[in-house]
Amino acid sequence: MGAFHESDRHFLHSVANLGYCNPFLTERVELERAVLGREFQSGGPVWSASVSDPAATRPNVPPITRKVEAAIGRLRQCLADAADVQPEELSDYAETVHYLLYHRYYPRFANPGKQPLYRDFLADWNRLCHVPGKRFESALPPAHLFACFRQIQRAFHAIYDRIIGNSMPAARLRASIWQSVFTHDMRRYHRTLYRKMGEFPTLITGPSGTGKELIARAIAGSRYVPFDPDRLEFLEPVAESFLPINLAALSPTLIESELFGHRRGAFTGAIGDRHGWLEACPEAGSVFLDELGEMEHAIQVKLLRVIETRCFSAVGDTAVREFHGKLIAATNRDLPREIRAGRFREDLYYRLCADLIRTPSLAEQLADAPEVMHELLLHMTKRTVGDEAERCLPEVETWIGQNLPVDYAWPGNYRELEQCVRNVVIRRSYRPLEASVTAEDDLVTAFRNGTLTAEELLARYAAQVYQLTGSYEEAARRMGLDRRTVKAKVEAFLQSGAPSLGLKS
Repeated sequence: MGAFHESDRHFLHSVANLGYCNPFLTERVELERAVLGREFQSGGPVWSASVSDPAATRPNVPPITRKVEAAIGRLRQCLADAADVQPEELSDYAETVHYLLYHRYYPRFANPGKQPLYRDFLADWNRLCHVPGKRFESALPPAHLFACFRQIQRAFHAIYDRIIGNSMPAARLRASIWQSVFTHDMRRYHRTLYRKMGEFPTLITGPSGTGKELIARAIAGSRYVPFDPDRLEFLEPVAESFLPINLAALSPTLIESELFGHRRGAFTGAIGDRHGWLEACPEAGSVFLDELGEMEHAIQVKLLRVIETRCFSAVGDTAVREFHGKLIAATNRDLPREIRAGRFREDLYYRLCADLIRTPSLAEQLADAPEVMHELLLHMTKRTVGDEAERCLPEVETWIGQNLPVDYAWPGNYRELEQCVRNVVIRRSYRPLEASVTAEDDLVTAFRNGTLTAEELLARYAAQVYQLTGSYEEAARRMGLDRRTVKAKVEAFLQSGAPSLGLKS
């Protein structure tokens, strides 16, 4: 029996599942179809931002919301009138109310404020989640549900607005980031795991220039922040919760100081006490370790202790402190290979890889959907020249089409594409690293003519060896230099461009 007809049960169950699915997986499309039936509009399998039309939304969201709005009163009355109500009917009804409340208040969540948003929300929650004559209410307290809704909105825009591209590799990346925030089961997350996700570190791997810090910022900006219904405010400011450390740019001593803090006299130059990022990080905050593969063994051991015990000590101090935030790390190194070479601890890797995100290369995305190039170029041109983007974009696209092969691999990924845009805007030309470092006749000519300084020669040679090996580590080994030095020289070569090194055609 139950309270509902079969068609109502199907409708409620589909809406409930739609509200708790990963919006960036293709399953969402089938759930939209199940809710709307013949009213369903095909919009393609990938939900991605349109740079050319930022206001565009998925076409089925408004009609689904209208359909739920129109049906909810009747369904609530069915529950009130029914003598026999099944537990799954109550659960699906509650989750359909959640879906409705989220979309009803979605436009106002962007500026939640103290008054009157939560009180309006609470009044709607009380009216819809309490059914006359039935001992029933939502399993989630209203203040917690309110906090979850705000988190969902922040997470969606942090991912949707920043990860551009309608290719399947980009869609899988967005879905993977969503899972990193909410896990694969959002119901379980809302019940209990929202308290625990800070204890799971996230490891982001992938080629250099594929936006690993962008992903880290999206995850950090999507953390759960509790809402206090008495004070009518969220308990922590999300904007101040991302604390990045670029390990490749710091010496081991400075890495320890930045991460763990130090006490006065702990080392030369330590003239006062300093709080490290682990101590400064709030509970809803995140510490981001970029270039994790650069970390020396001694610091790896200390980081392992932080992950295992959530405890640490400042340099030069024995007092134990607790880390309350989330740890996010990124590397472009092949960590299994680094483990085999003895440069990275296996136990640390296994502590980090429970939540693993891999960033796709630009070539992967273009191979799946070549039209993505237009959207990426428009996005980067807008970021580079602002209001002049529409005028500059044809110039950039024409230059790339006439001067680079159709199958150009973009070895520097999105970072290289952005530099190409800037070069074309400034100089109406771009010289890829591969084209620059294979001009051996130019190098030999400049060397024989004595037109290179020692610094230019080293930068040019570092770029040559890096191009041959494809690895800063191997280039450093062959040259007998530190990896950081090789990387700095190659970047200096790229920034200055071959002509400024005195090379002649």
